Amino acid sequence: MSSGRDQVKLTDAEVEQLLKENMKVQVAANGRDGFPHLTTLFYVVMDGKIAFWTYGRSQKILNLERDPRVSALVEDGVDYFELRGVSIEGRAEIVRDHDAILEIGKAVSTRIFNVESFEALGDFGMQTVEKQATKRVGVIIHPERVASWDHRKMT
Repeated sequence: MSSGRDQVKLTDAEVEQLLKENMKVQVAANGRDGFPHLTTLFYVVMDGKIAFWTYGRSQKILNLERDPRVSALVEDGVDYFELRGVSIEGRAEIVRDHDAILEIGKAVSTRIFNVESFEALGDFGMQTVEKQATKRVGVIIHPERVASWDHRKMT
């Protein structure tokens, strides 16, 4: 007999679809004082992993340099019976290679502005992303444990 938990779990294809439909991820890193430091960021999925970019001197990066353990949450829904999400625990890889950072930044920007290609951002948009890449680092979350749910399956 399957548990209620098994009934609401997302399939791999459903997880992929949920990550495709949403753009923001909540990321928790361990602060120096032991409290979780929680932020929300725009993300992309690259090679099946959540990736984002952020300022290299941000608190989240200082925390991840000290302790690479990270939790991430992508969720949506308003009513209880609409709630669905994916929670990921894993290790953060901090990307410092300029070309790799730029690749993540281009992908995130293209997604945020809902354009077909990076070039569709126009000269100003492309120059802005390229300039931002000099101040940022990329982060790739390597999952170790994934939990998912879709309360729509309960009805």
